[in-house]
Amino acid sequence: MQRFSYHIFVCENVRPQGHPRGCCSDKGSKELRQLFKRKLKEKGLNATVRANAAGCLDACEFGATVVIYPGQIWYGNVTESDVDEIINSHIINNTPVERLFIKDKRFNKDD
Repeated sequence: MQRFSYHIFVCENVRPQGHPRGCCSDKGSKELRQLFKRKLKEKGLNATVRANAAGCLDACEFGATVVIYPGQIWYGNVTESDVDEIINSHIINNTPVERLFIKDKRFNKDD
């Protein structure tokens, strides 16, 4: 029996100030992960869905970056206002939020 149905990885990478690709930490990713954790708990999903801090996901220029497994769905420029939609649409109803997909060809390859 699997412990978690979904893993939500939120990049919390920190790059030096002025790095050309930026970093997800500067874009509120730590607070974003905390919000995911709180909302999952409020909805009673914290036993089956895990919101994890991730190191570099090599997508900081699209940050704050979130990737959800299974499915390897990559979301970019995620803000706190997107958390409820991601949980309700992707996690509860199994419908990824296409407007947040990272459009770069290196991500979401199977689209």
